Amino acid sequence: MTSQTTPRHFLRDDDLTAAEQALVLQRALELKAAPFSRRPLEGPRTVSVVFDKPTLRTQVSFAGAITGLGGHPLVVDGNLAQIGSRESIDDTARILGRQSAAIVWRTHGQDRIEEMAAHAGVPVVNALTDDFHPCQILADLLTVLEHKGSLAGLTLGYVGDGANNMAHSYLLGCALAGLHVRIGTPDAHQPSPAILARATEIAAAQGGSVLVTDDPSATVDGVDVVVTDTWVSMGMEGEKGDRQGAQSPFVPFAVTEALMASAATDAIFLHCLPAYRGFEVEAAVIDGPQSVVWDEAENRLHAQKALLSFLLEGA
Repeated sequence: MTSQTTPRHFLRDDDLTAAEQALVLQRALELKAAPFSRRPLEGPRTVSVVFDKPTLRTQVSFAGAITGLGGHPLVVDGNLAQIGSRESIDDTARILGRQSAAIVWRTHGQDRIEEMAAHAGVPVVNALTDDFHPCQILADLLTVLEHKGSLAGLTLGYVGDGANNMAHSYLLGCALAGLHVRIGTPDAHQPSPAILARATEIAAAQGGSVLVTDDPSATVDGVDVVVTDTWVSMGMEGEKGDRQGAQSPFVPFAVTEALMASAATDAIFLHCLPAYRGFEVEAAVIDGPQSVVWDEAENRLHAQKALLSFLLEGA
């Protein structure tokens, strides 16, 4: 049965306050050090993990997180279930909500996960939509925190497609943490104006800042963290030739050794993966000494464990 209290959801990065985000990150550090110290899913209780899009890190990390919290991850093939076509989202939400402690969904439109949350009666977690990838940003912030010791006041430079879900979540999540966020992207691939406005508002309140530029060098000049993402996001496969070809507008935004050299000497490199060496990043960078992508990938487990704990147990 669903809870009688109103559940907390994590559908976009700013569903957490700055204080709550900091709490989740601190809890992630604690759970990384003591993996079985919190067991809110003891029983085991089931968490439904639904995938409408391809997955590797998300499935592995959520399955591990749920198991580590004492629960059972029930993986649902969203394409087999045909959520929204064979059966409505609100009916599906009621079915899953009555049999699950929480629902994790990797899907397409943000409206889909919002509809799920409206009817589930249990916490719903965004494991990636077309607009946001908030769990990845928690893992990235955890990684930066581990390597830099703190977050507020650091500068992060993201280069690549400024209109994709990663850019949107970097804007919101990093602004919430008090970072100075720079997005370097071609003029034709700007972030959503509404998300940019929200990130600017958050940054002003948290002592950070937001900058969008079409100059890749200015984006990474002196920054503490350099980030990129694939130029061909899921659902854009038909544009692969234009996005990865020699005439691609993203070519100047590739993270080469030369571009990385303009960051701070102790800068770290992040990539949410999968990575395509020779396109958005040179092999010498992602496989080099400044890359922390494997820490970042592992930290999906710890950050999501902390997030689920927070949503189920509170502060």
